Amino acid sequence: MTPSKPLPAGPGVTPLGRRLLGRWWRRQSPARQDRFATLAPLVSVMLFLAAIISAFWYLRNEEIDREAEAVKRDTEIAQQQIRLRLIENQEQLVRMAREIVTRELEAPNFLAQAARFTADRPEILQLSWIGADRKVRARQSAFSERELPPPPKPAPTRFSSRSAQQAAAASAAEAAALAAAAASRPSEADWAFIAARDVRQPIYSRPFKDPAGTMVFELHVPLLDRGSFSGALVVEYSIDVLLRHFVPAEVTNRHAIAVIDERERVIASSVTPMPGPARAPALFNDVPLAPAANGLILRGSGYRTSVGLIGNTLFWMVVALSVLTVWMLLGTWRHMRRRSQIQGALVAETNFRRAMENSMLTGMRAMDLEGRVSYVNPAFCAMTGFTENELIGRLPPYPYWPHDRIEENSRLLQQELQGRSPAGGIEVKVMRKNGTLFDARMYVSPLVDARGHQTGWMTSMTNITEAKRIRDQLSASHERFTTVLEGLDAAVSVLSVQQGELLFANRSYRLWFGADARGHGLLASGAGPAVPFIAEPDDAVDGLSGLPTQELTSIGTNPREVYAHPLDKWFDVRSRYLQWTDGRLAQMLIATDITARRRAEEQASAQAEKAQVSSRLITMGEMASSVAHELNQPLTAITNYCSGMISRVKAETIQQGDLVAALEKTARQAERAGQIIHRIRAFVKKSEPQRQPAHAKDIVEDAVELASIELRRRNVAIHHYVAQRLPVLKCDPILVEQVLLNLLKNAAEAIDSAKLPAARRHIELRVIPRHTPEEGGVIEFSVTDMGPGLPEEVINRLYEAFFSTKAEGMGIGLSLCRSIVESHRGRIKAQNLYNGSSVAGCRFAFTLPVETSARHEETTLPPPPLNSRRTTVAPDADAPPAANTTP
Repeated sequence: MTPSKPLPAGPGVTPLGRRLLGRWWRRQSPARQDRFATLAPLVSVMLFLAAIISAFWYLRNEEIDREAEAVKRDTEIAQQQIRLRLIENQEQLVRMAREIVTRELEAPNFLAQAARFTADRPEILQLSWIGADRKVRARQSAFSERELPPPPKPAPTRFSSRSAQQAAAASAAEAAALAAAAASRPSEADWAFIAARDVRQPIYSRPFKDPAGTMVFELHVPLLDRGSFSGALVVEYSIDVLLRHFVPAEVTNRHAIAVIDERERVIASSVTPMPGPARAPALFNDVPLAPAANGLILRGSGYRTSVGLIGNTLFWMVVALSVLTVWMLLGTWRHMRRRSQIQGALVAETNFRRAMENSMLTGMRAMDLEGRVSYVNPAFCAMTGFTENELIGRLPPYPYWPHDRIEENSRLLQQELQGRSPAGGIEVKVMRKNGTLFDARMYVSPLVDARGHQTGWMTSMTNITEAKRIRDQLSASHERFTTVLEGLDAAVSVLSVQQGELLFANRSYRLWFGADARGHGLLASGAGPAVPFIAEPDDAVDGLSGLPTQELTSIGTNPREVYAHPLDKWFDVRSRYLQWTDGRLAQMLIATDITARRRAEEQASAQAEKAQVSSRLITMGEMASSVAHELNQPLTAITNYCSGMISRVKAETIQQGDLVAALEKTARQAERAGQIIHRIRAFVKKSEPQRQPAHAKDIVEDAVELASIELRRRNVAIHHYVAQRLPVLKCDPILVEQVLLNLLKNAAEAIDSAKLPAARRHIELRVIPRHTPEEGGVIEFSVTDMGPGLPEEVINRLYEAFFSTKAEGMGIGLSLCRSIVESHRGRIKAQNLYNGSSVAGCRFAFTLPVETSARHEETTLPPPPLNSRRTTVAPDADAPPAANTTP
């Protein structure tokens, strides 16, 4: 037994206290005295170490408080500078908005004032005037007047802000959540515009990236015109420029100032990010950036500049000796506790792995080297329907093997036991306990013990029934799609715009053009192969030269007819841009062989031309008696003049002057007869349709002169008016004259067949310019008669071939008229004229397109003056022909 040791007296112990303490010590047993003697140094060391640490902690906290106060002060100074700048700009914008509302500032003046406003404000990227309909009325961009000043060099500091690598290492779940949230709400600019419109106050938007990738936010100042919202002034601020220009240099020299958003992401910082893991700031202070809350936070960060006030060797020696003493006393306790912790960790790890295996959907099966099942997880039992007791300890054949696949599964098992299973897994059929089958894929890996010896195999099984069904459906769908495209008579090809590579071509394309891209280029350009696009090596250059890919892919088909000279074929080509499966911009062409249709159209055009000539011959045949009567009058006059001159010459009673006058009259009558024959021959002459410049006045005069023969025979008068300064027509004058003659002849026949009185036996022909939204600038020819009109059922069938209301009619006149007018890209229509509820006549009108000037764009014209109307009065059939007179 250890002898009792006297208790040492300390300098602070009084004699009475020393006696009491000695008495207590002597009453203790030697074992307890030893225990106390062992623990006393430990307690002393611990108390001493606690005192040292407490003093150090107190001094360190005072230092941290001073540094935190400095960070807070510098952050508030930076906030004050930025907010003063924003408030000053806001006041200027409110005054500018007031001038816009009061009409003191128009768009040109606004641009000049906006240029002055943004000239000395580098933080403003652009200033826009937006109407209530979100359309931009004027916009001043800072880049149009000046370039932004280069960013100043970062203030010298020993610390780095959060690195770009750490900011870019956000988790995939957070990125997906942010994308979903951005998709479910309007853009930040739209939100700010709507908020400014609703609250009638300036609104700061949340930060967002502009098209150049710069983090900005916008200030929307509403334009209130008599209380109503008429638009907004929108200012776009660069967050980085605000931070660099309006945070004092002495602040950035002391602390790091950064702008962060609501998700703690660094948008801009006064220090340059350094590579490697970022050092988290020890001190920081957050204040809002903008005058109104928009999610931006100004954060000042600081770091402790010393490791502590107590850093001498003596302190650390005392700490080291104290720790060493404590470590030696607690060594045994640590050892026992470590063994307990290891045992608990082993149990926790086992339970964790067991829980993980039981919760996963993949079936797990373990077996030894002989193929005996030693372990299955609940997912494997759920897949097969067998319990764990029914599977563990079983040798092949296993109960989940289909009866008709035992040999195949035995072969696969031997391959698995020999370690020759493919890395991509084995696809097998598995039978459930109820007899149903499903497709599964198994992956095999070896089981190795702690000594590195293989003890068996671990197999994971996944149910792929649904995946295989979807894969089969996709394969069948692709096969059907390919079969349809290969069976088309049209050539289908897809060409990459960037590389000029032929991405797809069906059987018809390969049959006609081969397997290269030259046929695609021939169809796309109509002249030769398309020039492939060569991408620039610099990533900063836009590969599509700024082409809007989304706009290109949304454009519909553009049909064209292309002649392929090597094949002697015509193709109807439809093209459109699309996004290929790998994201590349591609052009798809669908070319249909229309050679047979073009040849049929050419034959139909030739037949129509022959029908036009036949129609003119039929018209002149119907007018033959009138033409003969018209020619009889000048011939009779010539005969009379010649007989009179012969008689007077024989009687020698004629003077030279009378003879010359009689010969001149005879010559005029002969010239008149020749002109009639010339016009009839020109009208019925077979010729190719020729588009040439023609004047409407000349066409009308020729048609009226030809029609006057028939009109005089039927005792019908014609009044025609041609507007002055009409534009030149690009047409075939003979065909247009044929349309007019047919309409005039039909009107005369309608009047004559109705036995109308003389007051209603007249036709009005008007030629005036018009402008309509559907046709644009046109010249309208209208023929109006005072006849009985047309029944509604006749109007609906008027232009059908071989349909006629006349007993002797052939029904091809109006059909040809419609074909002629539509071949000139015009329109023809017929309508009845009413006087109350009774029909007062009929009006046929057709239009021919022209490029009219602004003075001819009115839709209606006033009645022509009297001095511009020409009237032809049809005399009696037996009277000599009368010339056109102008009253």
